[in-house]
Amino acid sequence: MSHFSTIKTKIRNKPQLQEALELLQYNVVEDQELRVTGAHGIKHETVTADLAIAKDIGFRLNPMTNEYELVADLETWNQPIPAQRLIDKVTQQYARMSIHNTVKKMGFEVEEEWEMDDNSIELTVTRWV
Repeated sequence: MSHFSTIKTKIRNKPQLQEALELLQYNVVEDQELRVTGAHGIKHETVTADLAIAKDIGFRLNPMTNEYELVADLETWNQPIPAQRLIDKVTQQYARMSIHNTVKKMGFEVEEEWEMDDNSIELTVTRWV
């Protein structure tokens, strides 16, 4: 029987999470009800996601930790990458957006950015004094 599973993240900022998902080419819908359907179309469970990327995949804020969790039906997962790889890619883009925003607040400008063979990202930032 299908049901929702949650995967914890360290993501705390909703606008940056949404931006990261959009950079990964996901169509993001806010405040979407996710549904798990079983045999013969019987609805088993619903969950409201703060940000949804599919009818049964989204992110919701955990009020206890103040962090977003991936909420998905892992039994019927039909994405081109495994759930943990999705989390890794979203986390990387989220960190990238956080760094971009932080360096802008500090008065720096991103001059160059490279994605390395090992999927790490290098930035060159400058600031005029």
